[in-house]
Amino acid sequence: MRFRRDAGLDTSQVSDRRGAGPMAVGGGGIIGLIVLVFSLLNGGGGGGVSEAPVGPLNSELSSTCRTGEDANQRDDCRIVAVVNSVQAYWEKRQPNYQKATTVFFTGSVNTACGNATSAVGPFYCPTDQKIYIDLGFYEDLRNRFGAKGGPFAEAYVIAHEYGHHVENLRGVLEKGRSRETGPQSPGVRVELQADCMAGMWARGAVDTGFIEELTDADIADGIDAAAAIGDDRIQEQTQGQVSPESWTHGSAQQRQKWFLTGYRSTQSFPCDTFAVGTV
Repeated sequence: MRFRRDAGLDTSQVSDRRGAGPMAVGGGGIIGLIVLVFSLLNGGGGGGVSEAPVGPLNSELSSTCRTGEDANQRDDCRIVAVVNSVQAYWEKRQPNYQKATTVFFTGSVNTACGNATSAVGPFYCPTDQKIYIDLGFYEDLRNRFGAKGGPFAEAYVIAHEYGHHVENLRGVLEKGRSRETGPQSPGVRVELQADCMAGMWARGAVDTGFIEELTDADIADGIDAAAAIGDDRIQEQTQGQVSPESWTHGSAQQRQKWFLTGYRSTQSFPCDTFAVGTV
């Protein structure tokens, strides 16, 4: 994945709070992620809400991430460029689209949904309409979850979280407010719809003006990342057995299928996972 060298980056879409808060102690791993996601979907938070200041914003991004060439050279600038591209895509396709800020943090972060640590992975908080990510997650994606990694694998993660933002604007995210789990559950359908919307963005990414080229190898990296964080893969890795009845995000096969549905389709919106009998 290469960015257009002269593309101007908008760092105002990213709040850089790396190093501004306390480091995480311990961590909930995938269980923490499941608990947090369930809590977010049901209007709660990942922990007690703290009013403590998070510290000053890191101003380095605005001075170092100016163009697509910077995105080709620096990891954090690359994510800024991805955020810009994803939001440019949805501004044209989602009526009354409202931009959502992505927050970079290290260790832990206070959000309108509560306090969360980096152990839960990237997440979207519908209360403040922000995406939160500790960029160290990308190392976990390779080392813990076995993904090949690569720039587009990282971009897929961001595009998935912005899919949740679009779902929130469309009133779909509320459908995940259910205690039901399993391959066909509302929560899984919400996650797969976000995967599909990540695929939609991938199909139109070059047209946003930020990305110069996406290759077949890039898309393969994205599909690989989607599979690596499938419920079945994670369960097999963490507990040695697969329990479909407890799935909250979908299997590797489901996640790949819906990403590719969004990527390959020419329909204006091929991602209505609640309109099909089986996902």
